[in-house]
This record gives sequence, C-alpha cells and structure tokens, in this order.
Amino acid sequence: MGWRWTEAFLPHIVAAAATLAVGFVFIGWLGRALHRLLAHIGHMDNTLKPILVSLVRYVVLILVGIGALSQLGIQTTSLLAVLGAAGLAIGLALQGTLSNIAAGIMLLWLRPFHVGDFIEVAGQSGAVEEIGLFVCQLRTFDGLFLFLPNSAIWNAPLKNHTRNGGRLVSVSVTLPGGADIDRARGTLIAVAERTPSALRAPSPWVFVDNFAGGNIVLTLAAWTTPQGAGTVERAIIEGAKRKLEALGDNFTPIQITRTIPPDADPSRYLAGRDAAG
Repeated sequence: MGWRWTEAFLPHIVAAAATLAVGFVFIGWLGRALHRLLAHIGHMDNTLKPILVSLVRYVVLILVGIGALSQLGIQTTSLLAVLGAAGLAIGLALQGTLSNIAAGIMLLWLRPFHVGDFIEVAGQSGAVEEIGLFVCQLRTFDGLFLFLPNSAIWNAPLKNHTRNGGRLVSVSVTLPGGADIDRARGTLIAVAERTPSALRAPSPWVFVDNFAGGNIVLTLAAWTTPQGAGTVERAIIEGAKRKLEALGDNFTPIQITRTIPPDADPSRYLAGRDAAG
C-alpha cells in the first residue's frame, strides 16, 4: 500500500522539485538580465531600477510557488483563499514591516531624494546608494554602511544637502576695532570671488554683524555648489587670514569661524533663489 502511494505520488514530488529548481534558476537569470537591461536605459531614474527588479522577482517567485503546488495536486484556488486569510494574520503581526513597505512606496512616489543624494534624517546622514521597498542603504562620509528602515525615514524630518543647486557658506571674521571696515570688506569679497567653486551670482557680500568688546565682527556670505561647500569654506577661511594679515596689524584677524545664519534670517533664502534652482 505504501509502495503504491509512493509510486503514484513520487512523480508529482519530482515535478514540483524540478519546477522550484528551474524557477529559482530562472529568477536569478531574470534578475541579472533586468539589471543589465535597465543599466542601458538612460532616461529611467536610478531610484526605480532596483525596485522594478525586486517586484519582478517577487511576482515570478509567487508564480513558481503556485506552479510547484499545482504539481502536487493542491487546488490553487482554495490555496489562494487560505493564503489570503494567512496573509491577513501575518500582516497584523508584521505591522512594522508593512509600514516600511508603505513608507517605501511614498518615498518613491514623492521623491524627496534620489540615489546619489546626500541626506540627513533621524540623526543619521550619508549618501543614498539604494532605495528599497523595506529599507534604504546609505554610505556615510567615512565609508561606513548605513541601513535605515523606510518608516524611520518617512516619519522624521529630512534634509537633502544636494537637491538644490546652491549652498550658502558664511564665515565670521573678528578684527581689531581700529580696522578700516570698507577696506576689510573689499578684501574679504575679493577672497570669495577668487575662490574656485564659489558662485558669482548671487555675488558674495560682507556686512557688519556687531561690535563686541571693542572689536569689529564682519560676516562674509557666499554661495557655492553643494559639492563644493566644504572646499569653498576652508579656502575662504585660509585666504581671509592671509590677505587680512598682509594689510597690517590693524587687520590681523582675532578669530575666524564658520557661522550659520539663523532660520529667521530671510536672506538665507531670498539671496539664494537664483543659486538654488
């Protein structure tokens, strides 16, 4: 009796196993083929490419699973009903995971960032390397791998450092009280204008921030590209020190620091409208 059952059922088991084996091989080949195909499509956003590959893989995997079960004589229509009920129970148990999927869909729909952008969110920052249905993969400035759930990104304020075309660099220079303000202003503007990567429009400007302890505090503000902000900032600080010291003791900087204008200062936005396009 047992032998007859085995003899009758063994071909179905072999067929189901063969279906799964061929299906997994086909899924791997299909994923690699889609990667190569999408890599040659220049007009498609790189953000969508891994998502499309993952969706196709999941769809084919479900079809392969249904095909293998049908080889075993299991009625797929009844199975789908059972899977639907089981899916509901699993969904309730995995609400956090499903929230990541929902957040991933919203991130792909609204596009607050793309692959290659440098973002700051949930106390973390890094360059976006991949946007998935569940998580986003980032690379920090020092080369570390960062794995962020989509729900953590969606539910937190996000800063995209590379989305706009301009970035404001602001440097505060403290000079002795006897310094000529106009001469110091002209020297600082010349330093900014001669700094590589600093934008000419809007042009750099210098204003008197305050008089503190008998000293003069000037602020130099200039716009640059997001990628060149660090280089421009360091070059301006070094150039300002050298050029001002060359003017004499009255212009020797007491302190040079990087500053960030307060959010309430409208010049942060108004002066950079042309650069941020």
